[in-house]
Amino acid sequence: MKYFTRYISPGLFGLLIYATIRILNDTVSGFKFWQRPWPISAIEIVFCLASGYLLFFVFDRLFRYFDKDLAKSVGYKTVLRELLWVCIATEVCTNLLITPMVALTDDGLSWGDVAAINIIPLLYCMLYYAIVRSNKLLQAYVLNKMLLEKISNDQLQTELKFLKAQYHPHFLFNALNTVYFQMDEDVQAAKKSIEQFSELLRYQLYDQRQQVPVSQEIAYLKNFIELQQVRSSERLQLQVEFDATLNGQQVYPLLFLPLVENAFKYVGGEYRLYIGASANEKEITFRVENSLPEAYDTVMKANKGNGIGLENLRRRLALLYPGKHRLVTEKRDNTFFAAMHLTLQ
Repeated sequence: MKYFTRYISPGLFGLLIYATIRILNDTVSGFKFWQRPWPISAIEIVFCLASGYLLFFVFDRLFRYFDKDLAKSVGYKTVLRELLWVCIATEVCTNLLITPMVALTDDGLSWGDVAAINIIPLLYCMLYYAIVRSNKLLQAYVLNKMLLEKISNDQLQTELKFLKAQYHPHFLFNALNTVYFQMDEDVQAAKKSIEQFSELLRYQLYDQRQQVPVSQEIAYLKNFIELQQVRSSERLQLQVEFDATLNGQQVYPLLFLPLVENAFKYVGGEYRLYIGASANEKEITFRVENSLPEAYDTVMKANKGNGIGLENLRRRLALLYPGKHRLVTEKRDNTFFAAMHLTLQ
């Protein structure tokens, strides 16, 4: 096949150009080229064969040069640029070989000859370009799209890992601080806290599949809430309600944690704290409410908002649930309210 493409196809291409020009001119003029001396026809055929080999040689070099840019991008501009160079190469090669030959044979060069020499080879070369390059351009386009998607996915996964990792230092600090104070007061309670802490850490480190059943996430939150209760004020009025229908629905892990962390961090005043979750066929709703201390506004101004926790959460939701989530956070009198709605996928 390579032998045919390299040695036979250029000759056939040149003969096709010659036959088309000859038939077109003879039909219009009524001339019968086979009645003239054969050496003239032989000269024309040789020059057309030479133009075919020259065109294929130039196209091969051009296509190799074009291939270097296909790894960058492929679009309509790529096709137009390549086609422009093919047209230029065709006109240069045909006018370099065929035009002088026609001018020196038969009755010389006429305007009809000029039109045929410049149009017919150009049409065949454009058709050749479409046949030869279409598959190559399509493959390059698909590969570029796949590479772009892979790069985007890699960036997404890197960002998600970074956002997820931001929770760990805050969580570690709170848990270790709790165990530290328990050591002097209740060693057994400290041991239990360490056990709970290890379970929480194991979930964060080893169970990070792409999605998990919501029941696992609820179990994780229950352990976290118990650990937080140890270091909370005795005045804390905690109410936890997890709907029994929350079971096999798939969710991304550690999305509920920032709201719970935030509630325990800022609960004050009457020390009321509500944590609840429910589900229906289309949506999971997670809700947190906590009463606020009187100095809450002052603390928020000093911290310039709620820190990275909620912003981190919003960014993760945008990456994981684009167009399929709602996060509402607002202060209502002396209560902070947060609700997350996730559309089931």
